[in-house]
Amino acid sequence: MSPLPYPIQAPPERGHGRVAIRSVRRRDAAVLRRLLTENRSWLQPWEATFPGGGGAAPGSQPLGPVIRAMHRQRKAGTGVTFVMLYEGQAVGQLSVSDISAGALRSASIGYWVSQHVAGQGVTPTAVALAIDYAFTELRLHRIEVCIRPENAASLRVAHKLGLRYEGLRERYIHIDGKWCDHESFAVTAEEVPRGMLERLGAPSS
Repeated sequence: MSPLPYPIQAPPERGHGRVAIRSVRRRDAAVLRRLLTENRSWLQPWEATFPGGGGAAPGSQPLGPVIRAMHRQRKAGTGVTFVMLYEGQAVGQLSVSDISAGALRSASIGYWVSQHVAGQGVTPTAVALAIDYAFTELRLHRIEVCIRPENAASLRVAHKLGLRYEGLRERYIHIDGKWCDHESFAVTAEEVPRGMLERLGAPSS
């Protein structure tokens, strides 16, 4: 993986209707930790873990050091982390990670959202905003999203966005204590010449 050859500036807020994304800030640590704690049982089945043990339950550790690491990744050109907002309130987190420059110019997107706004169109709109940012501002060519086959809610997000199915990756990521298969979806800039948000047809309110 070859990072972007320049630091990524903290992106300004991007929004559509009641949904927006903005660069994560250090002062977000408390609210994000509260959301992770409140949603622990909702998020735990999809949380990455470490083979042989290790890894913390959602919300069990201070997020200040984690956010500082996110800022270092942005400055190194390898990733950008956003807070997902609904009606101005933080409701989740989204990351554009594993950024690769050079001939590949690709990245992966991952996210989590609070259960209390699930099903209200927050995640598809936030992901569409992030994809448009990656294609227009970072000038990437391809975005990938990998989802566990059991994660019906995330699969609905991929289908709503019209992401292209690329296949099953067997035992791809260590999740919740075991190696898990993931369905791989992707989109390239040529597939959405007018932007992912327009493809989604997201309502303005």
